[in-house]
Amino acid sequence: MSEVTAVPLRPIAKGSLTKLWIGIGAVVLVAVAGAWTATSKQVAMAMPAGDFLARNAKRAGVVTTPSGLQYEVLAPGHGPHATSSDIVIVDYDGKLANGETFDASSRHGGPATLPVSGLIPGWVEGLQLMNVGSHYRFWIPPELGYGPAGAGDGVIPPNALLVFDVTLHGIQPGSAGVGGMGGMGGADMGGSPHGGM
Repeated sequence: MSEVTAVPLRPIAKGSLTKLWIGIGAVVLVAVAGAWTATSKQVAMAMPAGDFLARNAKRAGVVTTPSGLQYEVLAPGHGPHATSSDIVIVDYDGKLANGETFDASSRHGGPATLPVSGLIPGWVEGLQLMNVGSHYRFWIPPELGYGPAGAGDGVIPPNALLVFDVTLHGIQPGSAGVGGMGGMGGADMGGSPHGGM
């Protein structure tokens, strides 16, 4: 015959079950939040640009120009506005509708020097709204961006809505000496606002 050895069991400490259920609830909430975030980014990318812009136009502070460009003044500036013949010194962060950054001036060593007339139409129009020191957010419809072709070897998909945060640091009169990629060193920016991509 075998002998059974009794193993003493300790009672569950008071409050342990509550802590267990709180922990399980927290894990479930984190998982649901992660799934919702991933889904909302996919929904934003799948939403037609026109639908996004129609909803966005209803937000306080968002202005829509006759061309369809939308902008919000995040910080006003002072002084003259840029013109299409000027060269501008800007910091920018370019994102897709899902919030994914595809390009930023910080990735290339800081402010970029760009000829206004050599940029995508949304930038050409938007920069002329700005004066030195201002910080704007632009929502650029595909027809003012890269259109059905996209850009950057798939970095910017066809018919993508673009979102740029732009700070205008300075304006220089136009010069024949600046061209191509401006002060960005000619690097392949994937989705830079340069129209010659």
